[in-house]
Amino acid sequence: MTNRAYVIAGSEATGGAGIQADLKAFQELGVYGVGTITCIVSFDPKNGWGHRFVPVDPGVITDQIEAATSCHDLDVVKIGMLGTPDTIDVVSEALQRQTWRHVVLDPVLICKGQEPGAALDTDKALTAQILPLATVITPNHFEARTLSGMESLETVDDLIEAARRIHELGPKHVVVKGGTELPGPDAVDVYFDGEEATVLSGPKIGEERVSGAGCTFAAAITAELAKGAAVGDAVRTAKTMVRGGIEQRLSTHAPFASVVPIAP
Repeated sequence: MTNRAYVIAGSEATGGAGIQADLKAFQELGVYGVGTITCIVSFDPKNGWGHRFVPVDPGVITDQIEAATSCHDLDVVKIGMLGTPDTIDVVSEALQRQTWRHVVLDPVLICKGQEPGAALDTDKALTAQILPLATVITPNHFEARTLSGMESLETVDDLIEAARRIHELGPKHVVVKGGTELPGPDAVDVYFDGEEATVLSGPKIGEERVSGAGCTFAAAITAELAKGAAVGDAVRTAKTMVRGGIEQRLSTHAPFASVVPIAP
C-alpha cells in the first residue's frame, strides 16, 4: 500500500518553498502527497522581491480539507503557513474532526506581507489553537525565540532550553533549528523528545539562507512519519535531506537560491 502524507500550507509561486517544496520532498521520499492551499505568496520582482500575500477564502480551505480527507485515509499531516486567524480557525476545527497519528507544525509566525498588527493576531491564534494539536514542531531560530520567550539564542544550551520551554506548551517533540543563525562554523539543530535532548550538527554550507529549507525539513519529517519511522529517525533523515538540498541548491534571478530536495 502506498504511504500517503498530507500538507496544509501556502503556495509559493517560485517553487522554492511552501506547498511546492513540500510535495517535492514527499515525492522524493516515496510518499504520495496530498495538499490543501491556505494562501498564495508571490514575490514581487519589481519591489525588491517583497512578499505579496493573498489568503484563500476559509470556505474554500474547508472544501479542500473535506475533499482530501474524504478521498484518502490520512493520519499524518504537516501544517505550514496559515496566514490569518480565520484560516487558523477552520484548520484547527478540521484537524479536531479526526484522530491524527502525527501533526507536524512548521510554525510560520511572521507572515511577510501583512501589517504588524495582523501578524501578531495570527501569531497568537496559531499558538493558542494549532500548537497544542502538534506532536512535532520545527521552529527556526526566530520562531523558537518567540515561542520560548527567550531574548537570545546564542549557544547550544540556549537551543536546548528553548526546546524544553516549547515542549511545555504542548508538542511532544520539538526540533529547534539553529541553522546559520547560531554563531560558529556548524549548523546546529536540537531535537527534544520530552526527556532527552539530541544535538544534530554539521558544517554550515555558506552563511546565506536558502529558500525552502525549513519547509523541506518539516515535510521530510512528515513523509518519514507517514512511512512509520520513529520521530528521532525522521528528524535525522530530514536533516540529511536538507543538507543535500542546500548543497544542490538552485540559483535563481531572485536574491536567494532554492533548496532542491533529494532523497538521502
